[in-house]
Amino acid sequence: MMDRYKIPRTKELEFGGPLGAVILIFLMPATVFYLLLTCGTEQASVLNFPPPLPPLSTLWNPHTFLLLLAWVGLQAALYMLPMGKVTEGIVLRDKRRLQYRINAFHAMGVTALVVGAGLAAGLRLSYIYDHFLQLAFSALLLAFGLSFLLYFKSLFAPETALAPGGNSGNPIYDFFMGHELNPRVGSFDLKYFCELRPGLLGWALVNMAMLVKETELRGSPSLAMLLVNAFQLLYVVDALWNEEAILTTMDIVHDGFGFMLAFGDLAWVPFTYSLQAYFLVNHPQKLSLPMAVGILLLNGLGYCIFRSANSQKNTFRRNPNDPRVAGLKTIPTATGRRLLVSGWWGFVRHPNYLGDLIMALAWSLPCGLTHVLPYFYVIYFTMLLIHREARDEHQCLRKYGLAWQEYCRRVPYRIFPYLY
Repeated sequence: MMDRYKIPRTKELEFGGPLGAVILIFLMPATVFYLLLTCGTEQASVLNFPPPLPPLSTLWNPHTFLLLLAWVGLQAALYMLPMGKVTEGIVLRDKRRLQYRINAFHAMGVTALVVGAGLAAGLRLSYIYDHFLQLAFSALLLAFGLSFLLYFKSLFAPETALAPGGNSGNPIYDFFMGHELNPRVGSFDLKYFCELRPGLLGWALVNMAMLVKETELRGSPSLAMLLVNAFQLLYVVDALWNEEAILTTMDIVHDGFGFMLAFGDLAWVPFTYSLQAYFLVNHPQKLSLPMAVGILLLNGLGYCIFRSANSQKNTFRRNPNDPRVAGLKTIPTATGRRLLVSGWWGFVRHPNYLGDLIMALAWSLPCGLTHVLPYFYVIYFTMLLIHREARDEHQCLRKYGLAWQEYCRRVPYRIFPYLY
């Protein structure tokens, strides 16, 4: 019976195959530290390479490592609490459907209470700013350690549990991409846990720490810092509130859990997505009220596109007969599913990516126009979403065939209308 579900070897290797995986395993951590070190300099110029390198011994701090473990442990404990509903993921190749507890929003509320109690007891949140490089180094060690454990665990996993994109037979490539699709310890889903909780909530906490540090230095937070915190907190809250939607994303459905996602979740997200707030502590920006209103409206536009498009897609996936989407035009496919070809999904093929990028620009504009560094997120995210869009399109073409070709004919623009 199990042979029916045997996972074929991965033939189409991404990121340049094993060589590309090796390069990225070193390049991703190097990029994080390059950005943070550059941001800490007076000029904050990306052209000053290399930035001043601290002694390696100063990056290791057992206290910051224990603090990071305590943070991850807190989120793990909240994940396991019997709060929130339990739902099922998509049907797997062996016809099983894994169960997931949807309680990330509850976890955020409890975390806010814990942090608030800590502040009332004298906790210095600015400790995060003061030890930012050491915390990033600790996150790097944690990501590598978890990745090695994940790969070792995958060697003993049944073949039906392997990831379609991380089963090449090359250990380096599979270590990077993730050899096992949904690694679990009992009912604790490691990939699903890391996807939203320690890194995304950590991002919001880091931003708050930067706001506190700026207040300590200058007496009050700047308008620019307040906007960055508010915009990015909205994004985090939205992700946690709509937690169930990630069960149909490529990260959960297709990608294994290896170094790429582990490092991304635990280190890349909290330490590069917070770059604007970190930048503003050392490089304050004066923001006029009209400029602030314009940036606020831009972020609002991006968020409306992002949320409306995702809600439309998720509603249609759950119930195509829902009155909110029943009137939208669709294209039938050979799989029995239908492709939306009107509403936001008739405007461009990936309207959620368009909204994402508009918001990314709004997050960077409070940092002014004199430095490229705060716009790293916009540049990186544009490249990431174009690459992800290409992966999406490849998967959809394989899955839907002629129906996807018809969809592309009717909706010619991928992300940016009339441009791309």
